[in-house]
Amino acid sequence: MLFQNTDNVVPVKKKTSNSKIKDRKKAVVSPQAAGNPKPASKLKAAHKSKAAKARPSLKTVVIDALADMKALEVKVLDVRGLTDIADFMVIASGTSDRHVRSVAQRVVERTKEAGFRPHGVEGQQDSDWVLIDLNEMIVHVMLPRVREFYGLEKLWDMTATKRAARA
Repeated sequence: MLFQNTDNVVPVKKKTSNSKIKDRKKAVVSPQAAGNPKPASKLKAAHKSKAAKARPSLKTVVIDALADMKALEVKVLDVRGLTDIADFMVIASGTSDRHVRSVAQRVVERTKEAGFRPHGVEGQQDSDWVLIDLNEMIVHVMLPRVREFYGLEKLWDMTATKRAARA
């Protein structure tokens, strides 16, 4: 058996309870001590006003969420002159029913984070075609075969020349 010789052991300096309190005081710095003369309430108000000004548009939030989840063939249609139900329609495809469901969930999450509340979400059970109603925008996420079958782009895509010919 090996025995350890305790003659050469150097005692470790222990922190006292007072040193812990000093460390906490150093860690917590008041706004005035940090060189910021504004009280905390004014800082929060200034931060809120900047956040309100920097709020992204619904269109940007939706397109970023679709790109983030790698949705395929994203198409944004301007339907303002064609219907009163929405200003824009976004049509995107997913590679599988699971991908379609995930893309739709991400769009809903991101729009909620940005302060836009979805009016309704339909089709999450089957996930062949998920429709998200965001009041001024309707988002369709569908499988490629379903997208080809229904042909929403052909129904809603009206260029300026087609609109003039229709009127």
